[in-house]
Amino acid sequence: MENLSLVRALLFTPANRPERFPKALAVGADGAVLDLEDGVGLPAKEAARRAALDFFAAPPAAPDGFVWALRLNHVTTPDGLRDLLALRDAPALPKVVMLPKTESVTEVEIAVRHLGAPRIIALLESGRGLAAAEAIAAHPSVDALGFGGADLAADLGATMGWEQMLFARSRIVQAAATAGISAFDVPFLDIHDTDGLRKETEASKALGYSCKLAIHPAQIAVIDAVFTPAPDQLATARRIVAAFDAAKGGACQVDGQMVDVPVVKSAQRTVALAARRAA
Repeated sequence: MENLSLVRALLFTPANRPERFPKALAVGADGAVLDLEDGVGLPAKEAARRAALDFFAAPPAAPDGFVWALRLNHVTTPDGLRDLLALRDAPALPKVVMLPKTESVTEVEIAVRHLGAPRIIALLESGRGLAAAEAIAAHPSVDALGFGGADLAADLGATMGWEQMLFARSRIVQAAATAGISAFDVPFLDIHDTDGLRKETEASKALGYSCKLAIHPAQIAVIDAVFTPAPDQLATARRIVAAFDAAKGGACQVDGQMVDVPVVKSAQRTVALAARRAA
């Protein structure tokens, strides 16, 4: 099963452009999100839906752990209902589904009732969604929360800047941590500003995000570099894991510092990321 906690970068691809689907594999992303929502205009919705169904019926070979996800339209809209009904009758379903503009557990449950048991990435893109963040994160099918910054800023009447949206960004990280799931950061919209992308990704990582969504293939290398452990970080993580194992789960020290369970879990994820990168 796809482990969303090890995903560093997911690349959005319009579902009506099937020739672009393999691009995420070529540029080193950890997954691709075939988009039925914002990336597809109203006249192309039906064609996009058909292309996505055809794709998930026979997806191409991909490395272990690579995530093929599908972003639906909002489940209470006409196009969202069409998505659910089409998928309900499909011979094969995506294992990971992204729900846009999620505002309640009820919306998650509607998707799950129609689609079986996909892993859900719930995008929080409104004040109502932010207020329900902990409840949404606690649903057993939700594996990640996503920060939908542009729509959230519009809903709040706020500026889409780091300082102005820091509370919302932090709130999503806190809700995800409470549920023990991952937090995915909003795409960086200026595809030509590599330095800006790097700085925002580094700041998001420092805040607690484990992945940044991407809207252009050229963004993947920068995001991967930020979220890939540096050699000294990996060495420390391996010492922590080894010491904890040797202590059989008891208290231990590494480099003069006490090690507890949250530190060990972080170190284990770092080691797993490195192992996946080397595979």
